[in-house]
Amino acid sequence: MSALDDFKRARRAAVCVDSDGCAMDTMNIKHIRCFGPCMVEEWGLEQWREPILTRWNVINLYSGTRGINRFKGLAMALDEINRQYTPIDGVELLCAWAQDAPELSNDAVAKQITQHPIFAKALNWSRAVNRSIENLPPEEVKPFDHVKEALAAAHRQADVVVVSSANPEAVRDEWKRFHLLEEVDLLCTQEMGSKAYCIGKLVEKGYDAILMCGDAPGDEQAARKNNVLYYPILVSHENESWQRFLDEALEKFMNETYAGVYQQGLLDAFHANLGL
Repeated sequence: MSALDDFKRARRAAVCVDSDGCAMDTMNIKHIRCFGPCMVEEWGLEQWREPILTRWNVINLYSGTRGINRFKGLAMALDEINRQYTPIDGVELLCAWAQDAPELSNDAVAKQITQHPIFAKALNWSRAVNRSIENLPPEEVKPFDHVKEALAAAHRQADVVVVSSANPEAVRDEWKRFHLLEEVDLLCTQEMGSKAYCIGKLVEKGYDAILMCGDAPGDEQAARKNNVLYYPILVSHENESWQRFLDEALEKFMNETYAGVYQQGLLDAFHANLGL
């Protein structure tokens, strides 16, 4: 039994919050300092470093594929590089695997190493990314403005649940360092299942209403799949988004005036911000 299975609701409503790029200002630094540069190094792409890193950031941060799984993002980037800059041996196999594999993780890619050398390179890259993330200066990994106040305000009226696809140790350490766990009732991370699965299990607890706060299209899809409400945190406008949550969105959620016109206006702005 996981903590999610054992969890019992204490209030009639729940506010779910994603971590990376939503509550924590960690997504940009991880992609800009770790994911993209490690790909350039692993595949020897220094000759085209700047345009390639620009495209990596567009794919993973500033477009409709924001928040995509790391191996899907890698496959997309390498496919573009193969077509525009230099041949990438085995990229078709990596793209096919990333598209169809039931699991996209280091363990899953390790099982493909005998199929083609590109899978060994993908695993080397992923491990290098993890090491690079671990070496990021702790003072540069912090929550967005207003997050602590927003969580506290939500927790006074609703159960607060972290719903993240990041690894549990990183999420727990980051949230504990900034005393955010004090406002959290349950921590759901990658080992518990997808965001959609975790939200679905919360629906089964019998809440009258659930609001998912996220920053990527995948967060919206997880909410939509479970017919719960969605509050978007806009990339490059995160602090303003959390201020708006405090100023109006939380109150509308709690008094049941959030759904409909108000939510649709937020979704329209969210989609426009990502070029959807």
